[in-house]
Amino acid sequence: MFRIRLPRPAALVAACGIGACIATVAVPSAYAVAPASADSCTVRPADKNSEAPPSCLGVTASLGRLPAIGERTTLTVAVTARTDVKRAGLSLQLPPALRIVDRDPALAAPTKDAFGQRTSRTLALSPGTRTIKLEVKAVAAGPAQVQADISDIDRPDPRRAGHASVELTIGKAKGSTAKGMSVTKADATPADGPTADGPTAGGPTANDRPARPGAAAPTAPSTPPQAAAPGRPYAPVCVSGTLRNRFQSSEGGSWNRKADRDLPVSNANVTLWGRATAGGGTQKLATGLTGNGDGTFKLCYTPSTAVTSQVWAEFQTQAGSMWSVVDGYNRRYSTTSNALSNVSGNNSGNKSLGTVYANSGQSRAWHAFDTLNKLWWDRGSISTCWTSNQRDGRCTPITVQWYPGSQDCTYWTNRDDKVHLADSDPDSGHTTVHEAGHSLMGKLYNGWWPNVTNCSPHYVNRTSSTTCGWTEGYADAVAFRAFKDTVMTWGNGSSTNLANDRTTRGIDWGDACEARVATALVDLWSQVDGGWTKSNTMMSRERQSTFREYFLTDRPAYGLDTGSKARAILYNHTIQY
Repeated sequence: MFRIRLPRPAALVAACGIGACIATVAVPSAYAVAPASADSCTVRPADKNSEAPPSCLGVTASLGRLPAIGERTTLTVAVTARTDVKRAGLSLQLPPALRIVDRDPALAAPTKDAFGQRTSRTLALSPGTRTIKLEVKAVAAGPAQVQADISDIDRPDPRRAGHASVELTIGKAKGSTAKGMSVTKADATPADGPTADGPTAGGPTANDRPARPGAAAPTAPSTPPQAAAPGRPYAPVCVSGTLRNRFQSSEGGSWNRKADRDLPVSNANVTLWGRATAGGGTQKLATGLTGNGDGTFKLCYTPSTAVTSQVWAEFQTQAGSMWSVVDGYNRRYSTTSNALSNVSGNNSGNKSLGTVYANSGQSRAWHAFDTLNKLWWDRGSISTCWTSNQRDGRCTPITVQWYPGSQDCTYWTNRDDKVHLADSDPDSGHTTVHEAGHSLMGKLYNGWWPNVTNCSPHYVNRTSSTTCGWTEGYADAVAFRAFKDTVMTWGNGSSTNLANDRTTRGIDWGDACEARVATALVDLWSQVDGGWTKSNTMMSRERQSTFREYFLTDRPAYGLDTGSKARAILYNHTIQY
């Protein structure tokens, strides 16, 4: 085992909204291609505290006033360009609680689905600012988020794009609507979509159930336990159901319409709560995890009374102790089901909560959570931890921090081993896995990190440095492997394919270009190594600062092939040693 060297951390740039933010001890997002001339890119994010460098396009959104139910207000969207864009795409999305009642005729007719209303248009932009106004009406109470995206349709890239968000909590009475939204602890969304009526009568609400963001969770996936109750006469009761999440996905989407998804949530911590008597104290009845691939759960307990007054399930964005998604205050998101009333052991003691949908305001948190499940089941480890150098009981988790409207940017830090995602980032599974890939590399290296140079900024298709090409290329390769492609997607629905060979134009040559390193790694794993477990195991025993070191020094030392077939793969991706 080698001594861990901790170099002086450098400030690196991470993609965020319309630009990138500077974060100490941070590994930035790779999801950008070379932008237009820096002299023309002078748009900055709306957040006055952001340290993002300039971008070529930007967008802001604002409401004329905060409307209560039944009230109207003006939504103003301002698009700013610092360069010519032949085909810019503007996409607007309103939540179900707001409805478009009048719009600019250049905007497409609004479409409606479970996520609300959306409209869009294309524009030819020249340097300057253009303003578009819509009249909207509040039709339901509760948390709401308005989103606007601008992008260069022909040159998809976060540095030629912008994202804006307005968060509010709509009230029922005049003057009761407030800025901001809180969705960390919330009730399940009805199976037929959000409504104005709130949770079903009789069930607990997010305000009256116990606040337990720091509650202990199961340490590893297991079957739901049955509570032991020696000497009690009452028959066990089992409560079952399925947890699902509706979300929008950049994978399969486009700049003006992301793909709608409705999928089960795997390996989520679930707790069964109950009240033995009406008005009685809340008791934890059983704990477990949702099923992998189907989101099902079955939790059993032995009651202390013939009839349990209320029973309900709470789901948290944590998988045992392996990964979690937290808000800006490091609290896990939780969704609570409606309650079953007057539960007894009759009919074999089997009760069903049916299908429980994650709260719609939390959909991005649950999407990011379930994306990590995809990585977990193909993590390239021979242990039950994320990496082979960690053992049972001593695993370190992957933690993602996200919240609605976040302008915290997109990056991972080795200081606290935490992935940070901006507002719309979870819509891109590739972005989530790329950043988790940095965390995975940090675990393989047991906290050590290469002394990375010339990576601020860096572009996936351009030469940076061999250290930047290695660390970013590895994270790109993790995302490519997870999704079985070579595509970069972004939170706004845009994407670009980075498949390459020696004839590919627009991608620099050599191991200082992360796109070349990433695709070479993917081909080595699939065509030479029979997967990436052997490679990751080698990386957990030896640290590399460059792809050259990985290939020439450490692969042969650990019995991984560097012969003619492996070298042909590198040559095809313009890397020669």
